[in-house]
Amino acid sequence: MGELIGYARCSTVLQDLTAQTEILLGLGVPEDRIYLDKGLTGTNRERPGLDQALAAVRAGDTLVVPKLDRLARSVPDARDIGDTLVARGVRCRWAAASTTPPTP
Repeated sequence: MGELIGYARCSTVLQDLTAQTEILLGLGVPEDRIYLDKGLTGTNRERPGLDQALAAVRAGDTLVVPKLDRLARSVPDARDIGDTLVARGVRCRWAAASTTPPTP
């Protein structure tokens, strides 16, 4: 079984990431494996925390986000990220949902 890697994002510097971080911790993501972006909108694909999270996941790992809209703000963006992760053998999980790449 792989590791859990978490990602959380808020759109403005006035918003707090505490609730999202607590969700990730509650889902079993270790605190040192949670990557954050604050003050960056989902439409901006240049998100350092997301880049770090995507670089940290390996085949067999699970990328965990509190809600799907924290990962991507559009269906094409979500599909692009999801397809990339699945191709790498990485699972995606948000809140109570998860996806698993098909087994060969």
